[in-house]
Amino acid sequence: MRHEKFVSVVIPALNEENAIGDVIKDLPDWIDQIVVADNGSRDNTAPIARELGADVVFELEAGYGAACLKGLSEVKRADIIVFLDGDYSDFSEDVFKLVDPIAQGDYDFVLGSRLKGQVQKGAMTGAQVFGNWLACFLMARIWHTPYSDLGPFRAIDAPLLQSLDMTDRTYGWTIEMQIKAHIQKARTLEVPVRYRQRVGVSKISGTVSGTVKAGYKILATIYKYRHLRSKT
Repeated sequence: MRHEKFVSVVIPALNEENAIGDVIKDLPDWIDQIVVADNGSRDNTAPIARELGADVVFELEAGYGAACLKGLSEVKRADIIVFLDGDYSDFSEDVFKLVDPIAQGDYDFVLGSRLKGQVQKGAMTGAQVFGNWLACFLMARIWHTPYSDLGPFRAIDAPLLQSLDMTDRTYGWTIEMQIKAHIQKARTLEVPVRYRQRVGVSKISGTVSGTVKAGYKILATIYKYRHLRSKT
């Protein structure tokens, strides 16, 4: 528990046997539950995670959002839910920066901004940086959002997350959450986070097809929700 709040962490993972152990080990001991959502790994990601005390669920449908949704289905009890990647690019030990503003009652949604923080050289491709900028620019133009990043490292109030009715099962997961949280007038905070080169090869930015598909889905998600406006 953190400030009397139950905290669960959901980690979508695909073939992360060389990284998942460090991701879990670096999490502080006040985390109440760790859920690893294995998205079709062909290595030892699941056994390693389970050995380190994580609850492991399997989602064979390929997709970041699908894995996150499957992971959420395994959360037993939580006041706050944290999402981070299983490739060791996020600094798990910095989770308090995202959780504390919610646990102390000041915010509902805290997004870790890589672009406001420290990005290790080579950790983000030029396409990633541009794609993040474009998505945030478009959101700001349509909804006047304050976002600078679509970073995967984020924490959210559990009842708020449930009310968002998340549906995207692929690359639009992160931006869907940000759009819907803003529309619901969630108290939102961006905090600078550190970001390093991932262990292994990225399933998205590491390939041309992955980058194109992610970019298309992010823009399609913005188009899908363009008519929605903040609740009064």
